[in-house]
Amino acid sequence: MMAGGGWFSMEPENPLLDEYILRQSGKKNPKICYIPTATGDSEVCIQWFYDFFKKQKCNPSHLSLFKPPTRDIEGFILDKDIIYVGGGNTKNLLALWKEWGLDSILRKAWNQGILLAGISAGSICWFEEGVTDSYGDKLEPLTCLGFLKGSNCPHYDGEAERRPAYHELLAAGKIKPGIAADDGVAIHYIEEEVSRIVSSSRDARAYKVYFDKEVKETELETEYLGS
Repeated sequence: MMAGGGWFSMEPENPLLDEYILRQSGKKNPKICYIPTATGDSEVCIQWFYDFFKKQKCNPSHLSLFKPPTRDIEGFILDKDIIYVGGGNTKNLLALWKEWGLDSILRKAWNQGILLAGISAGSICWFEEGVTDSYGDKLEPLTCLGFLKGSNCPHYDGEAERRPAYHELLAAGKIKPGIAADDGVAIHYIEEEVSRIVSSSRDARAYKVYFDKEVKETELETEYLGS
């Protein structure tokens, strides 16, 4: 599983993280499926996905829940090598996935060894909890799928309110301790353990964030993928 922020929709001229994801499949021509639910299946985001991945050694497709490609969504998902979840409104994403049974299908995919990846909402969704702007006016905690333990906060350096909001929620006991990621960072999990943290920027980092009498951050070792 790959969780973080950056990638084709935020860094269209920097392919390092997306290329890393493709390599993790172990396939010469992996089947990668984009799920744009969090943007309401934005045609613009879908086009960005194809603009990038059609140039790579892979077989790209996408799953729309507004215009499903098939009635057999489970078969469609379980046939893929990589599932790539886009950013947007995490609360809406979770509600639609539950209605369609996609949350259960994705857990099957995870258990079968299919690589799950995502940016922003597509990062938050895999954890027990996340810091979200889904409600519109401020950042709040959100209960998510729980594939991974703890909480997640993307855009840690990319949005000025993210770090203080996460700290405030931790200090108030409103969210579990977890991991925060700057834009351009991907946290690579194998099963439920962090295996590697990689970045597309020399200065981007990930942090363990928790409360012990006060909010504390531990910078985690992050490997820059460039030369």
